[in-house]
Amino acid sequence: MNPLGNVSEMLQRNLSLFDGKRLLVCGLLEDDLPLLLRQHVASLEVFTTDYCYYRQYQERLPGQLQFGHQLSPTTRYDAVLLLLPKAKQEAQFLLAMVAPTLETGADLLVAGDNRGGINGADKLLASYGDKPIKRDSARRASLYHGQLTKPVAPFDLEQWVQRYQCQLAELPLEIHALPGVFSSAELDNGSRLLLEHLPALGGRVLDFGCGAGVLGCAMGKRYPSLSLELVDISALALESSRRTLAANGVTGNVHASDVYSDIVGKFQHIVSNPPFHAGLKTFYAATETFLRNAPDHLLQDGEITIVANAFLRYQPVLEQGFNRIATVADDKRFRVYSCGKKKN
Repeated sequence: MNPLGNVSEMLQRNLSLFDGKRLLVCGLLEDDLPLLLRQHVASLEVFTTDYCYYRQYQERLPGQLQFGHQLSPTTRYDAVLLLLPKAKQEAQFLLAMVAPTLETGADLLVAGDNRGGINGADKLLASYGDKPIKRDSARRASLYHGQLTKPVAPFDLEQWVQRYQCQLAELPLEIHALPGVFSSAELDNGSRLLLEHLPALGGRVLDFGCGAGVLGCAMGKRYPSLSLELVDISALALESSRRTLAANGVTGNVHASDVYSDIVGKFQHIVSNPPFHAGLKTFYAATETFLRNAPDHLLQDGEITIVANAFLRYQPVLEQGFNRIATVADDKRFRVYSCGKKKN
C-alpha cells in the first residue's frame, strides 16, 4: 500500500464528484488513489506513462490500467481527472490526447500540488470550455473543475513531436522528443560533457534512463557495430528514443525497465545521465539502486560511465561495487565518473 499523497488526500474530500462516472485518470500517478476512486465510479480507466507505477499496480487494477505513450480508449468517458505532471507541455499533451475520447459536457477535473503550476489550470482548460471552478484547496493542493463544451480536434501524435539538430564533434544528430522528456528541447550540458569524455566502446552497451535517445544515438553513430540497449521508465521517453534512433539510422533495442527489472544479461559498458527527480520531488533511491547493482550487470572487464550534478554524492555508492573510480571530467557543474574492475 502507498499512503495517499497530499493531492490524493485533497481529492478524498471530493469523492462525490466522481459518483457514477465513466472516469479516465491520467498524469502524475503516485499512490493508491485509483483504488479509492473505483469504489465510486461506474467504470474506471487509468492511463500512465510511468512503467514503475504500471508494474506496481497492474495486478491491483486488472484490465483498468494502460501503460504507453498514447491512450487506447476502451469507451467514451464522461469525466477525466488529470493529475498535473511536472512539465506544463506534458499536461497539454495529455489533455489533447484524452479530449477526443470524452463526451460533450464531460467533467474536466485537474488536480495538483500548489507548487507545480496548478494555478495555471484556467489557461490549461481554456481550449476546452468556460472558466473552471476552483473546487477545493487543501493539503497544499488544489482541484479545478470545468466542462468540455468546445469542439475538440482529433489527436495527432506527430504534432507533439519536437525536433532539433544537435552537433557533437563530427556527429550531426536529429533529436525527436515528446513533451516532458529529458533533453526534449536541446542537449543538456551534462550529457554533452559525458559524450565528450566517453571511452572507446564495443560489444553490448546499455543506455540507462535514455530520455530522448541522445546518448544512445550518439554512441550508435560513433560505433555502428555496438549492440545497443536503451531503457527508461517513461513511455514518452521510449517513443522519443525510438524515433531519434530511426531518424539517424541507428539500430537499438528500446524498452521499458524499472531500474534492472526487464534487463537480461550483462554489458560491456553502461552509460547514463541518471535521473534524480520524480515529479516535484528530489528522489535518489532509483539512481542509487541503479549504481549499487551495476556490477551485477557488467561483464568482468565491463565499465560504467555516468555524469552527475557536482553536488550529488554518488562516489560512496560507486565505491561499494567498484575498485577503480576515476573522475574523468569536472566543469564545476557536472562530473563524469568512469568505474570498472568489479570487486569479487
